[in-house]
Amino acid sequence: VFVIDEPMVGLDPIHARTVKQEMKARSRAGMTVLMSTHLLNIAEELSDRIAILHQGKIIALGTMAELRERHEGSSQRLEEIFLGMVAAD
Repeated sequence: VFVIDEPMVGLDPIHARTVKQEMKARSRAGMTVLMSTHLLNIAEELSDRIAILHQGKIIALGTMAELRERHEGSSQRLEEIFLGMVAAD
């Protein structure tokens, strides 16, 4: 298991790409990569499965396709899904 928290903070585009490539390579090699991030576009780009946490609890878990299916439309970005889920609070 490879656990990484906010891996893109402070990185320039060149080094951000390097980190993304490394996480993808580890995943392809069979390693579980657990990444926490507030950058939802990065989570959407890199993740096989996504857990959305709100107020310390998992409120959604699945692939992007599963999250889209459950939350009004197949074209929604992760940011839109997240904001729709937490807007009531």
